[in-house]
Formats: sequence, C-alpha cells, structure tokens
Amino acid sequence: MVSSEYERKIADRFATFDQDGNGYIDREDFYGAAKALLGEFAVTARSDKGQALYVGAEAFWQGMAGIADRDGDQRITREEFVNGAVKRLRDNPDRFAEIARPFLHAALGVAGSGGDGTATVEEAARVLKCLGVPEEIAGEAAAALDADGDGKVGEAEAVPAFARYFTVPE
Repeated sequence: MVSSEYERKIADRFATFDQDGNGYIDREDFYGAAKALLGEFAVTARSDKGQALYVGAEAFWQGMAGIADRDGDQRITREEFVNGAVKRLRDNPDRFAEIARPFLHAALGVAGSGGDGTATVEEAARVLKCLGVPEEIAGEAAAALDADGDGKVGEAEAVPAFARYFTVPE
C-alpha cells in the first residue's frame, strides 16, 4: 500500500513539470523548458544543440505521456502524474531515468561551456532554475550533483539524481 504522505510529496513535484502553471502537463511544458534553457544559455533553436534539446524534450514528453496519460488526451493531470509516478515509477526509477536521459544529456550539452557533455556546478544551477527549481535551492542541489567533487556535473551524475527526485520523496 502506498502512503498518502508519499503521494503528497510526489504531487508536489508536479509543479516542476507544469511550466506554464495551467494545472496539467503537456508537450508545451517540455518545449517551454527547452526554450527557457536555450534562452538562458544563448543557444539558438536551429543549432545542433538546440535541435538535440527539442528532440530530447519530445522524447521525454512521449515517455511521460506513455507512463501517466491514462485517458489519452495528451495532457497529464496532477492525479495522473501521482498515479503514474506511484504505480509505475516508484519501484522502477530506472525507467524514469531512461525517459529523461535524452533531455538531460542535451540540457548538459546546451549548458556546458567545455564541450565535453558536462556542465560546471554553476551552469547546472542555472539549468535547475530554468526547470523551476527555486534559486535558493538550485545552487545547493547542483553542488550535490557533483558527486566526485570535480566541479562538473555529467550525465552519469545528473540522470539518476533526477530520477530519484521525481520518484523517491525523501
């Protein structure tokens, strides 16, 4: 049995995806996140990095819709999100990591100034702010992602942490 406390905590994560605050998650929320990232890092949508980010956003949306959009209306309500996260992802956070990976990989590519697929902790904090993480938390969260202490955040660090955040309420 899944606790209502767990469901409440997962429901709180919904707002991170509902970029436009209209009460549901749809494709435009994922494209809005991509657009915000491109603007933050002055990368054009037509560039290779911009195109990769939009492809990643579409893949992420398709994966989320496949998991959570139970009525097939191309919108994920808060209830669908909670049920999708609780019933389908709680016991398999790796599934969530895999649907998020293309977007996160591309986001690190957009943010990273070194061209090596990683972002500095500061760049990672900027990514988190674009994705709706409050500024007072983003820097601390980005620093925590730097598990090996090299000052950079790579896909191997970001993807599992992202999955844990959305599937494990602690």
